[in-house]
Amino acid sequence: MGFFDVLDILGTIAFAISGALMAIKREMDVFGIFIVAFVTALGGGILRDVFIGNTPVWWMGHFYVVHFVSISVFLAIVFRNKIYFLVKSLFIFDTIGLAIFTISGVQIGVSANLDPAVSVVLGIMTGCFGGVIRDILCNEIPIIFRKEIYALASLAGGICFIILYSLNFDKNISYISTILLVVVIRVFAVRFGIGLPTYSIKKSKN
Repeated sequence: MGFFDVLDILGTIAFAISGALMAIKREMDVFGIFIVAFVTALGGGILRDVFIGNTPVWWMGHFYVVHFVSISVFLAIVFRNKIYFLVKSLFIFDTIGLAIFTISGVQIGVSANLDPAVSVVLGIMTGCFGGVIRDILCNEIPIIFRKEIYALASLAGGICFIILYSLNFDKNISYISTILLVVVIRVFAVRFGIGLPTYSIKKSKN
């Protein structure tokens, strides 16, 4: 098992826990918690594989990831009171998952000899769309459509990875640098309240 495989597992665990925590927050039952954790961890990858015609989708050939999702759900339920009340716990797990799965998506695009821009889009899709499905199932406005900088962090990470890869940097250095960039952007944006502008229609006074 290589470093990339370890990253995939860590990303799966991080996203599964973030999904489980969101479901617990919504007071779902065990089945609901598992489904939300599953689609959060694997939904972006499923969508990516369908788009590029990579079937059966990745997790079906790597079923061990379902075991990691199950373990993550179990741990989230058992330690829900301790995990949930950690400061920014959901944010932390979600950010780690975003960073790792952005790399995963870009790497798959690069391995398939796709255009670098397409590879970056696959990274965004892999990193963001599991969270989109999670938020929809939990009746939340998806995080990428809110003011928070989320998809832009994934975009920056994808571009960073493509540049380092094209310059023949060591893969592990590329992985770590990309993860750090995504995490730093997310933390910095949240810490200082930086976000994209939002727009609304003014209500008539009549």
